Amino acid sequence: MIKAIVKLVSIDDVKNFVKKANKYSYDIDLSLGKYTVDGKSIMGIFSLDLSREIEMTIHSDKTDFLEDVAEHIVNK
Repeated sequence: MIKAIVKLVSIDDVKNFVKKANKYSYDIDLSLGKYTVDGKSIMGIFSLDLSREIEMTIHSDKTDFLEDVAEHIVNK
């Protein structure tokens, strides 16, 4: 399992993220507070407050998706 913080600020960011997420067989979750949504669901992501940073959980030890969405990862 890999965790990272992401920022999705525009509609295009969300569409790009979902398109990339759907290429992978493992689960990707996005969490904000007590809410967790499927990172492959455009409607789920739009239910989150996109003005805030979002915790991403990749349910795999492979780093390929992490590299694929590097432009959305917040460096902390």
